[in-house]
Amino acid sequence: MNRFSSPLPLPDWLNTRRKAALPVAVAGLVLGGIGLAGPLAAQGFTYGRTTSNDMSQCSGGKGPAVRVAVSGLKSSEGNLFVRAYPANGNDWLKSKRYIVRVDAKPQPGGMTACVPLPAAGDYAIAIHHDVNGNRKSDLSDGAGMSNNPKIKKILGLVPRPPSVDKVRFTAGQGVTQMAITIQYM
Repeated sequence: MNRFSSPLPLPDWLNTRRKAALPVAVAGLVLGGIGLAGPLAAQGFTYGRTTSNDMSQCSGGKGPAVRVAVSGLKSSEGNLFVRAYPANGNDWLKSKRYIVRVDAKPQPGGMTACVPLPAAGDYAIAIHHDVNGNRKSDLSDGAGMSNNPKIKKILGLVPRPPSVDKVRFTAGQGVTQMAITIQYM
């Protein structure tokens, strides 16, 4: 058996043309939107865009956007970063693989942030309260994610993020409402 042989019986047309058929079939799946990278239409965005917290983007008749009610903030110290990622494992929480990052000043207790999106579709949101303002993740920092999953720790010390399947949500053409509670380690 060579690398194109199949232990299952294949139709005659595929048996005789399998070397050409396999790449064509794979290309068809990817171009048809079934591939690992997702639909091509959903990838019509650029990565790493940053913006300020402009609540006018979440007013009536605007969108697509997500209006996030953030609760559980311990202080107004440092920075608050709200990042929207494509809802796939290739981008989720990877450096500079967010679609948009909203930079805001945290408010003790809670606040609201508006996250503008490029199109309706499936996304995941991660919030980082950078308490000491060093733009790095420290054990004193807080975090929260769409759907509010519990952030577990490895060996009781290092936070382990949930999978993208636990934080995925669908944003429509208008403004999607969401509430996220910040958890501190």
